[in-house]
Amino acid sequence: MNIRYVSTLHCCHRNVYIYPAVNMEHLLNYLLHLPLWAVWSIFLSENIMITFAVLLIGKYFYKGEYTAGEWGICAVTNVLNTVVTYAGFWMWKHHIIHITTDISWKIIPDFLSLFMAMDLLMFVFHITIHKTFLYKAVHRLHHGSVDPKPIDLFVLHPIEAIGFGGLWLLLLVVYPFNMYAILMYLTINVVFGLAGHLGVEPLPAKMRSLPMIKYLGTSTFHHNHHQDIQYNFGFYTSIWDRLFRTYK
Repeated sequence: MNIRYVSTLHCCHRNVYIYPAVNMEHLLNYLLHLPLWAVWSIFLSENIMITFAVLLIGKYFYKGEYTAGEWGICAVTNVLNTVVTYAGFWMWKHHIIHITTDISWKIIPDFLSLFMAMDLLMFVFHITIHKTFLYKAVHRLHHGSVDPKPIDLFVLHPIEAIGFGGLWLLLLVVYPFNMYAILMYLTINVVFGLAGHLGVEPLPAKMRSLPMIKYLGTSTFHHNHHQDIQYNFGFYTSIWDRLFRTYK
């Protein structure tokens, strides 16, 4: 990356260079100038690090071992998540996806819009899979665990992994979200994914009954879905399940 100098000061016969602050726009433009293999390597490394962080945190709650089959599916999901990441980058590069990078009040409404829109889209996608032939063909793999564990977040059929990623890219195509809001959403997405597959409930019952918490998709909420596949299809919230009477 070529760093442009803002100004040059002469002090004691030496040049003192003042560099511009590295911001999101600079980082994105930097990726544009990297060779294809380097971009793929960065995106794959990013997904591997996310998986490693999830399993490392999850180890505090789940003390068991994972099977070779689970590790294999997890590896495939990481590759497919990298494909989705690169697809988003390619679409941005070719002006199909537009994003903003300014730090402003828009970050919060953009994040909330992403959070609620993805929650609705994934609810529809999830309940469709359960109520059609796709359950046996695709989603039954994920439900191999009645008591979910952290690695199950990545135990997905390839069609399911690409499907969820496609919903995410669709939203980015239809609206120019703020990049910082996108990063906030992606972080929260991992947190909820991990929470839903801990196999234990870290939040006490009293906290889960609080107004701002009771409508969120807690560990208990998703664990109950693995126990009874006819209920709790939401991801981040229980709002849609309550509306469509699939809440338990």
